[in-house]
Amino acid sequence: MSGDPLARTAPGTAQGAVPEQASRRAGAPHSHRPGPVVSLRGAAVRVGGRTLWSDVELDVDAGEFVAVLGPNGVGKSTLVKVLLGVLPPAAGQVRVLGAAPGRAGERVGYLPQRRTFDASLRMRGVDVVRLGWDGDRWGVPLPWSAGRRAAARRIAEVVDLVGAGAYAHRPIGMLSGGEQQRLLIAQALVKRPRLLVLDEPLDSLDLPSQASVAALISRICREHQVTVMLVAHDVNPILPYLDRVAYVARGGAVCGTPDEVIRSEVLTDLYRTPVEVLKASDGRLVVVGEPEAPARHTDRHGDATSLPAQPW
Repeated sequence: MSGDPLARTAPGTAQGAVPEQASRRAGAPHSHRPGPVVSLRGAAVRVGGRTLWSDVELDVDAGEFVAVLGPNGVGKSTLVKVLLGVLPPAAGQVRVLGAAPGRAGERVGYLPQRRTFDASLRMRGVDVVRLGWDGDRWGVPLPWSAGRRAAARRIAEVVDLVGAGAYAHRPIGMLSGGEQQRLLIAQALVKRPRLLVLDEPLDSLDLPSQASVAALISRICREHQVTVMLVAHDVNPILPYLDRVAYVARGGAVCGTPDEVIRSEVLTDLYRTPVEVLKASDGRLVVVGEPEAPARHTDRHGDATSLPAQPW
């Protein structure tokens, strides 16, 4: 294996093939395979004159739940920017729903990194959801217009879908982190996207909220056939639901099922230094010996650091 490829296949997987789960978690088998929802071919990205990653090869199929993993500062959120068309790839080809990034419009729902709402903010949760419907439009729709009625129906649908009906009419600043995140997911879903991109949606949530939001995202993926790409630092809350992972580190990556990728020999090869993956008695994964990420770039996390041993 030469160079620093960003999408090496996991051991036991043919080069260039898309790894498949032997049994998709709670998902129906595919009888027909359309083109991938997300496709990267030889893709690279540069930030501040420095290449964060290169030679990425990744396909995400319809209805899959895929996590983008890795320590802080290696370019996970930058990958999201490339998919959204905010940052152009420096090399290779990137396609989202068969089009260039940024061209898929309302077919892509996006939840950015964790926002904070001031406790004094009086905007209701349902109003935050509505911003996903008409937040980019000028003017106020007439109260009797068909468009306003359609918006009200759809907003009520997604509020119910995420289980937020009991508190959606309360001020968003008075809600818990988990409640706020459910409403923000509803905002991202209001236009019925085919692809849902979430940038660290579990960050800063307590463990019960992480578990409930992870289960909600999985249910949306399976029951509504929404393809999910979720950026995460800790894989454990979403591990039971994942079809595949893309683990990014040191300018490279490896893609496959969680069992194929989150292994000592695979991460050792990726990091080019000894790494050991341990499983705790409760099933949580711990990566031991993970080196400090060499990359530093301007995102929410600031300096790129990681602990020598961290729960996954």
